Amino acid sequence: MRTVAIDLGGTTLKLGVVEDRALVSHLEVPLTSEFHLDQVEAVVRDQLDGASVDSVGIAVPGIVDAGGTHLVAAHGKYSALHRVNLSEWSQTVFGSPAVVENDARAALMGEVADGVAAGASDVVLLALGTGVGTAAMIDGRLVRGRHGHAGVLNGHVTVAIDGHRCPCGNIGCAETLASTWALRQAVSAGELEPGPALADRLVRHGAIGVRDIVETRHEPASASLLERFYGVWAAVLVTQCHSFDPDVVVVTGGVMRSADLILPELRRRVHDRLWSSSFRPPLVTPEDPATSVLRGVAALASRNNEGHV
Repeated sequence: MRTVAIDLGGTTLKLGVVEDRALVSHLEVPLTSEFHLDQVEAVVRDQLDGASVDSVGIAVPGIVDAGGTHLVAAHGKYSALHRVNLSEWSQTVFGSPAVVENDARAALMGEVADGVAAGASDVVLLALGTGVGTAAMIDGRLVRGRHGHAGVLNGHVTVAIDGHRCPCGNIGCAETLASTWALRQAVSAGELEPGPALADRLVRHGAIGVRDIVETRHEPASASLLERFYGVWAAVLVTQCHSFDPDVVVVTGGVMRSADLILPELRRRVHDRLWSSSFRPPLVTPEDPATSVLRGVAALASRNNEGHV
């Protein structure tokens, strides 16, 4: 069985081809500001090189409908895709209807299927990237809720009651304090005075991300920011653990290339803050976070194609 896995990220398209449950190829390409599905089709066809497709999975950075066919809402992202039936689009262009899923849920599924949470049935995930993504699984089933919003919005838990308004509409969300987009917004607004090393990165690259803060933590400004990030991320994880009582916590995203530094600090803070009788779950990081979503959405597509719920 050949499955095409498509991950529509904030600024890039990740594509994977899975055969017999193994990821045999994957690539990442930038998306233009004028996004159109024709871009996705062209990349997929080039990667397939004429090969047939048995199933398709598409991951999107937002809320999906209960039927797993389209993106319902993603603030500031992919407005052209809202309410577009991606399952029907896939049927038309590739001859197979797609399963559409939230990217954080797909990442969690990938790690449960054959990653660092393999075999676990109660898991939460924290994805640190452009935003702060979350997902949860209870008793082997992804948490979705009655309206598809459950489990994926813990990045929008309020951590500062007098904080900035988030694009989602809430006040003081975790994302407004400890995400890449919030960091870049603070730089643009002149709210951040970076040290020399961080300023040099800003000049050379035109933007900075959370990994830049981690890698320049020897400077007081970066150290102060990193302390805030740790506090916010820990608050999100404690909320997830109190809400879903997991056996395993998966922390993923590009910044976790520095997992040897970040993971022990997060573990210490989370375990210290949890309710006294709460289970202290292990915090784990995927070996290759970049492929978690692809493997997960491919697993969901394959299960759907085989008739599993």
